[in-house]
Amino acid sequence: MKVLVFDIWGDYGHFRKFYTTSSPLTFSFPPPFTIAGILGAIYGSGKDEYLKVFSMDRCKIALRIINPVKKVRMGINLINTKDGHWTLYSSQYHEPRTQILTEFLKNPCFRIYFAHEVPEVFERLEKLLKEHKCTYTVSLGLSELIADFKYVGVFDFEQKSGTELVEIHTPIKETNLRENGIEIEMNKRYFKEKMPIKMNSERIIEKYDDVIFEPDGKTIKANVKEYYQLENGEIINFF
Repeated sequence: MKVLVFDIWGDYGHFRKFYTTSSPLTFSFPPPFTIAGILGAIYGSGKDEYLKVFSMDRCKIALRIINPVKKVRMGINLINTKDGHWTLYSSQYHEPRTQILTEFLKNPCFRIYFAHEVPEVFERLEKLLKEHKCTYTVSLGLSELIADFKYVGVFDFEQKSGTELVEIHTPIKETNLRENGIEIEMNKRYFKEKMPIKMNSERIIEKYDDVIFEPDGKTIKANVKEYYQLENGEIINFF
């Protein structure tokens, strides 16, 4: 099998955590269905179509952290429609806007790995990435957070399994770890976030998982149930 690899980055990113309300927090990297949306924007799938074209049953998606994860918080001015209407001017009972403190990723950069069971979908994405073209504007979570991307290449990869420790370049789902599966190393940090993994075409989350990652983009030495090794030596875990 072959995997398509490209980098994507921007000034800011925001991938809202599902349990936040008044002060939106962001995941440290995009969940897989958000990556499917990015792929859909490049490919040309509509808003209601990309979750079918790039469903987890038809493709494999992985992500590598390139730039260290940095988070900042800024106030965002939103139109105030609390009373069912909006006015341009302030009044005694209604302000035209409301400010929400929002968390953003600063200078995020990720490497995306993608494989698909339909050759035509894979080849079209490869062609567009090579030519640095997209059908719709690519963003990092919010439409205002415009992103850029760069084609890296297409590589052969092989599925492997075993009981030895290997250097994983991508975040790891906790369900893919064997018992005591991570070797803690000096000068590395280990974070875990509960993340939605699978969403169906009706936008209903079908699966959550705890995902372990190194926020500076360093590898994690782990004993996993299965992993995938690229011909360039990178070892990845698909979501």
